[in-house]
Amino acid sequence: MTAAASRRRPATTGMLVALSLASMKRTRALCAPNGSSGFSLIEVMVSMSVMMVLAAITIPMVSAASSNVKLHDQADNISNYVGLAKMRATARFSRARVYLDIPARTYVLQVFNQGAGAWANDTSVTTLPTGISFSFGDLDAPPTNTQPAIAYAAKCIDNATPPNEIDDTSCIMFNSRGIPIDKSGSPIGGNAFYLTDGTGVRAITVTATPLIRNWWSSAAHAGWVRQ
Repeated sequence: MTAAASRRRPATTGMLVALSLASMKRTRALCAPNGSSGFSLIEVMVSMSVMMVLAAITIPMVSAASSNVKLHDQADNISNYVGLAKMRATARFSRARVYLDIPARTYVLQVFNQGAGAWANDTSVTTLPTGISFSFGDLDAPPTNTQPAIAYAAKCIDNATPPNEIDDTSCIMFNSRGIPIDKSGSPIGGNAFYLTDGTGVRAITVTATPLIRNWWSSAAHAGWVRQ
């Protein structure tokens, strides 16, 4: 179901209830003496029951569609950050990365300030919407020809010399030539970020070439489709 279809369904529910009430009113007007009209308690209760049943069907559908839109919006935004990090690295002759704090559900684009010898935020820190998290859930296979096994990109590193890995993080990092690298500066492929709303999973993958690709799969079983 599309988001547009989901938005139209509540209006359809209201129309059905209105038509039901109008029909009962016409019927009562024809049958009532002295031209009196109105609704009996039973008629009102029947109408309310119909409305509650339709709402019970509609609300979960609208909620699922809204969650799906949020998932795709956030995945597209992170993918754009990855592409921007690649450009920032080449433009500033430095390193740039997209930094994920997995349990905090936040992400940010950072550029290495060579003068200060430290990473600096290039964008504001973004928090995932409620219901969206960094995870590939129960999926056990990565998108085709991206990784040997499903996993996040390497842990982020701090400003120490030599640098230390930061637990519960994941970073896709580029050098000044726009090539994804590991903490030692060596080119690396098989980079990936994953996020889910519990129903679907989005993946952003980066090869060593570097090729940035976007994927979607059902959270129930791995069936990756390019986006």
